Amino acid sequence: MGGNHAHHAHAHPARAFAVATLLNLAYTVIEAWFGFSTNSLALLSDALHNLGDVAGLALAWAAATLARRAPTSRHTYGWRRATLLSPLANALLLVGFAGALVWEALQRLHSPPSVPALPITIVAAIGIAVNLAAAWMMHAGREHDLNRRAAFVHLIADAAVSLAAVLAGLGMWAFGWEWLDPATALLVSAVVTVSAFGLLRESFNAAMDAVPEGIDRAEVETFLLAQEGVTAVHHLHIWPLGAGEIAMTAHLVRPAAAGHDTFLDRVSHELDHRFGINHPTLQVEHGNSCDHDLHDRAPHH
Repeated sequence: MGGNHAHHAHAHPARAFAVATLLNLAYTVIEAWFGFSTNSLALLSDALHNLGDVAGLALAWAAATLARRAPTSRHTYGWRRATLLSPLANALLLVGFAGALVWEALQRLHSPPSVPALPITIVAAIGIAVNLAAAWMMHAGREHDLNRRAAFVHLIADAAVSLAAVLAGLGMWAFGWEWLDPATALLVSAVVTVSAFGLLRESFNAAMDAVPEGIDRAEVETFLLAQEGVTAVHHLHIWPLGAGEIAMTAHLVRPAAAGHDTFLDRVSHELDHRFGINHPTLQVEHGNSCDHDLHDRAPHH
């Protein structure tokens, strides 16, 4: 039953990533063709940046597809962690793109090239529509899926880049301000860098099994200590398992209480309801201490 649930939960995200990837790939090809036709470095640079975006979306698509794979005897949790590793790669792509954009913009500030403003404006306007449409596909469920949130941030940043290109194109067309091209690139790269580093920090923490955002470990420990018969809690670990899935392990010292099955069912339900922890593993210990598992092979006390 759990395997079927995972399959259906990830089927729709995989389709959304597929459509968004193919849509952006088609636009990248069109933009590159216009760039070569008009000898516009701005369009060619944006096409190169969009190619990086397509690679990022492809990573997210691959991760969503891998997450649908059933668990095996070796990968007992399946491939859900792919949805946590993909945003890390996606964030690195964003940082790399922003750095390249800054470098190119600084070079152009000294000697802004003459570029055809009208084709830039038209093609960039199409880019806004394409990126917003793809971002809309990633909008649903992004609060609980880091993979979708990474793609959403990436696409919104792309739409901002296209909007900046439209404004720069209009300024160059109306007033001949060639310096708008590199100046706008610098502004956009600053915005992209800020959002990219935020995503990079969050995805790195997820990949390193940090406690997910929005969960207070001390609050979870206090909740467990308040349960009937529990005198101590140790080996408490909370980490993201995949998109929308949070795992937890804890040892509960419960010396003289009965009804352990009912106790485990109730606590597991409350952990999900209160904290969103939907994969808890609780070890109940009947002794008065936890000395039996304090050894060199488990240094987590």
